[in-house]
Amino acid sequence: MQKLNVDIGVREFQIGEGVLRFNPSDPNVYQRFMEAIPKVEAVEQELVDKAQQIPRDENNGKEALRLIAEADAKTKALLDEVFAGNSFDSILGGVSLMAVAGNGERVVTNLMAALYPIIERGTQKFYDNKANAAVAAARANRQQRRAGKRRQK
Repeated sequence: MQKLNVDIGVREFQIGEGVLRFNPSDPNVYQRFMEAIPKVEAVEQELVDKAQQIPRDENNGKEALRLIAEADAKTKALLDEVFAGNSFDSILGGVSLMAVAGNGERVVTNLMAALYPIIERGTQKFYDNKANAAVAAARANRQQRRAGKRRQK
């Protein structure tokens, strides 16, 4: 079998010891990312709501850990869909997205905040290239029309 090397725009981003691979200018990634933001927020809110319902007794630690693991799995599944072909459990080395980082924010909050500008710049690049292609096509059409008019004279 022959190998066909095609630049599909995939870039690599190291996160801790893991590597996230995706094309930042892919509009499909942008759309999935933007759709995932409220879903991730809903998972976090669900975690908070359920955690507040846990009775305050000696068994609450196990239930809290179960809720955190459930929220982590849901969030990683969402991100795995956004960034197809990646596994956030592997990328993060098993770190929970619901864990609190050194800055006091959840890991997922820091991750989304770090990815957002990369995806936003990539999408802007996509639209800039699309606009440039449209301008070039319009110029080519004008030149063809002008050439056609010259031949008619």
